[in-house]
Amino acid sequence: MKVLIIASESHPFIKTGGLGDVIGALPHALKNVGVDARVVMPNYRDIKDDLKKKFKFIKSFIVKVGWREQYCGIFEYDHDGVKYYFIDNEYYFKRDGLYGYYDDGEKFAFFDRAVLEFIKEIDWKPDVLHCNDWQTGMIPVLHKVEYIKKDLYKNMKTVFSIHNLFFKGSFSPDVLPEVFGYDYELFNNGSLELNGAVSFLKGAINYSDSITTVSKSYAEEIKTPEYGEGLDGLIRYKQNILRGITNGIDYKEYDPKNDKFIFKQYSVDTLENKGINKEELQNRLGLTVNRNIPMIGMVSRLTHQKGCDLIINMLHGILQKDVQVVFLGTGDYLYEENLKDFNQRYPNKVSANILFDNELAHKIYASSDMFLMPSLFEPCGLGQLIALRYGSVPIVRETGGLKDTITDYNSQNKEGNGFTFRNYNYIELMEKIEYSIEVYKNKDNWQSLVMRAMNSYNSWDKSAEEYKKLYKELMA
Repeated sequence: MKVLIIASESHPFIKTGGLGDVIGALPHALKNVGVDARVVMPNYRDIKDDLKKKFKFIKSFIVKVGWREQYCGIFEYDHDGVKYYFIDNEYYFKRDGLYGYYDDGEKFAFFDRAVLEFIKEIDWKPDVLHCNDWQTGMIPVLHKVEYIKKDLYKNMKTVFSIHNLFFKGSFSPDVLPEVFGYDYELFNNGSLELNGAVSFLKGAINYSDSITTVSKSYAEEIKTPEYGEGLDGLIRYKQNILRGITNGIDYKEYDPKNDKFIFKQYSVDTLENKGINKEELQNRLGLTVNRNIPMIGMVSRLTHQKGCDLIINMLHGILQKDVQVVFLGTGDYLYEENLKDFNQRYPNKVSANILFDNELAHKIYASSDMFLMPSLFEPCGLGQLIALRYGSVPIVRETGGLKDTITDYNSQNKEGNGFTFRNYNYIELMEKIEYSIEVYKNKDNWQSLVMRAMNSYNSWDKSAEEYKKLYKELMA
């Protein structure tokens, strides 16, 4: 079984968030269950130099982008037994960052057609094209409208994974003639039209053979107006080809027993070393050094989606208790400035680190007692899975993948692997944090909760089997 995974980013080459983590881990897990999975992505200028210098040039060819003809180079690299291909074009990819440019529609239109054209240029024919998020959304459209008429492509199937429905890849209708060479039929008949624009994501939903989301709960939520981003009616119509497959995490990268970034490695059998990590981080961040003070960590984009308004509203109240809160991330200016202000007012209790730092992220997971994810919506979430692995007990809102992976601690029967609250309300969040602090005071109960969290199993193995089953069904 041959599967080509197509995405706009991937760890360890370059990433902006959870999508990159997924694409970095899923193909290796698929390989372990007998799937020949390969990855194709753009050859960005900012890909890590130590990896990029090892890329091997394969060949080049011309890709039509509307009336334009653009150079396309192909590089390849074998990463831990998985082959990665890189689509090269300096006009589109020799820039800072990955997204947010005025011509993103044209850039990813080039990438999507280049992927289909590059399949003709290599000695490997995939059975399944597994596309991810709006940046690859026009591949199923191009395949069904155009390429399926050719023998090479006619038996290929397309899977489209929605990692976050909020990002719809919407552009002026002019992209159809300008960069695809199409007329306006697909816009006028509603296949691509969304609120007066062409949506790459809507096109993928309409034209893919199968649609997946990154958790079972999110697959149900996006059928509703609350979470459907204006596409809930279409998603309900397509529900027979929709399924949720919950993400996992890379157990090699996130392993407190072998993590080179943390102060002191530990396992479920050496939990006392977790306290050493806390004291070292407290000292580094200028917090009161005391391993008995409960520390709450948060590693996240600082946005409304991630529940930052709830945090700002309840933070002063919770800081009246003997507790420390450590933040890491960047995002909306309002939230960044508010957290900096709390840092100045409570320098011994709050550490606001407004940056992206992977090493510090690992240290926060290893040092914190609780981990905060009060999201408005969360398709899957990786933070809570990493936190479980490091024995940082998640405090989450019951939505999407958070609901699927975290069960509320019950003080009577001592079951559960975290703390959950239902409504998007800062009072409920504060009450749940206060409850977690009370549970923390009973060291025996807390240690058993931490051990239960660390023994939660969220590797990619189970998810890879589900994807393999899906691919088999499509090919049958």
